[in-house]
Parts: sequence; structure tokens; C-alpha cells
Amino acid sequence: MKSDCIRSTICQERKKDPIEMFHSGQLVKVCAPMVRYSKLAFRTLVRKYGCDLCYTPMIVAADFVRSVKARDSEFTTNQGDCPLIVQFAANDARLLSDAALIVCPYANGIDINCGCPQRWAMAEGYGACLINKPEVVRDMVKQVRNQVENPRFSVSIKIRIHDDLTRTVDLCRKAEAAGVSWITVHGRTVEERHQPVHYEAIKIIKENMSIPVIANGDIRSLREAENVWHITRTDGVMVARGLLANPAMFAGYEETPLKCIWDWVDIALELGTPYMCFHQHLMYMMEKITSRQEKRVFNALSSTSAVLDYLTDHYGI
Repeated sequence: MKSDCIRSTICQERKKDPIEMFHSGQLVKVCAPMVRYSKLAFRTLVRKYGCDLCYTPMIVAADFVRSVKARDSEFTTNQGDCPLIVQFAANDARLLSDAALIVCPYANGIDINCGCPQRWAMAEGYGACLINKPEVVRDMVKQVRNQVENPRFSVSIKIRIHDDLTRTVDLCRKAEAAGVSWITVHGRTVEERHQPVHYEAIKIIKENMSIPVIANGDIRSLREAENVWHITRTDGVMVARGLLANPAMFAGYEETPLKCIWDWVDIALELGTPYMCFHQHLMYMMEKITSRQEKRVFNALSSTSAVLDYLTDHYGI
């Protein structure tokens, strides 16, 4: 596990309990766990532009516990990378608690993925299939609570909703009773992909909970984030694709400013981000500010030096 953060020099932000943020009465702006994308460099970027809390990409707990190689490749952090939540795919209480013990000196908490609808995850017993297995979720939460000594270390879950919302409310109540710190609700069912998000369902879930709830789904600007926050009366909003397209959205920008693009270049190069990831993020960020012809040229670039030359030639910075 690569880390510039050691036990004796935990950053000051990590000493803050994210729960305190959720009880502040202010909108808590959260970067979602995104496979391949919400890694250290991107988390560093969005924190510069108003993001309050970041999640790692989903990590398979079993692989993380069993393989040093998996730990080194899947989890990288540093002193400024906080508050931080590590999201795990798991269905085994012991393996999850072992994974939590490994990351607890370097993170504020873990999150159990109970919302991923991808077939491979469901087939392995991870992700959204867990919304139908509240007893498995309960056991995992309790095991982490029993094993991690730090009482401020959070254990949260991210879920999708059922067609029958009473089942979702029941799941959330059972999770709360088991000791879950907060719940993130993606307001779609497992089968839904691009259909409208059921914000009213998130509101109902929030009304039935005593713990914080985060709203998630199709939020693409700060204005939309604030609207969803008011509609659902939740404690925060989580954004995925909206931040990929515009990492500065939480700072109020309607599209990615050039300063943010160059901040990304600086951060990515400093942290040694692989070219494919470096380039892909730029493709997302520049989607709205480039023509179709410019996209064809930029997307075909195959090296960091070519990207830097392109940005310098076209944007004169």
C-alpha cells in the first residue's frame, strides 16, 4: 500500500469526524466512488474546488486482504487526502473487517458497496444484490465495529432502492440499528440506468432515518446539487459523472475552467498518474469546451508530451 501518510502524522482534517460535517446544517459535497477515476490525483483536484468528502474507487475486500500487490495498486493516499472514505465490495464480515483494519490508520472510514448493478459484482454476491440481504449487511457492519478500536471510524453503506420502497426503508432501519454511520442512496432501482432519479424516494428514506443520508444520482452542477439537497432534505449530495465532466462544479463553475485543467496536469504529473487515466480525465473535462474536430485530434493523442503541446498550442498557457 503506497502512502505518504504514516500513523504519527495524520493530517489535521482527518481528526475531524465527517459526521460533524453532516450535522453542520451545510450542504456536504461528496465525490463518489468511481472505478478507475476517483483515485488520489482526482481526489486532490476536486478538493481544490470545494469538495468536502472523497471516496476511493470500489476495492474488492477479499483481494485487498490477500494480496500485497492489490493493496499497492488499489489504495494510494497522502496527508492532504482527507477526509477519506474507502469503499469496499464485500459479502464476508471477517474479510471486510480485516480490510478495514488495514486502512483505518489512513482513512476516516469505510463504505460497503450495496448499490453496484454490474453483472459481475452481483454474480460475486457484491453490490446491489446486498439490498436484498440485510442480515449480511448487518453482520459486516457489526464485525467492523467490533474489530476497529477507533470509535470515530465510520462504517457507511451505499445503496439503490427497491421497487417497493418499504423494503428499502426496512433495510435502512436495520442498517442503522446495526451501527451504520450514514447511508448514501442512489435514487434508482437495480434495473434502472438512465431513467429519472427518484428524489422523492430519497426524501422518504431520509424522513425515516435518525442518521445522516446522502442523495446520489444525476447531479451535474452546484445549482442542481443545492436543489436536490433542498428537495430531499438530506445531509449531503454525492456526485460522480458530473465531477468527471467538471471537477470544479462544487465551486460553482458551469463548465471546467482552464485553470482546473492545468491544475489537473500539475497534480497528475506530480503524482505519476498513468497516461491512460491522465488523458481520459482530460477528455471528460474538455467535452464541453472543444469542437467535434478538436475532440478527434485530442482524443487521438498518445503521449503526455503530445497532450502538453496540444494544450499549450490551443490555450496558450
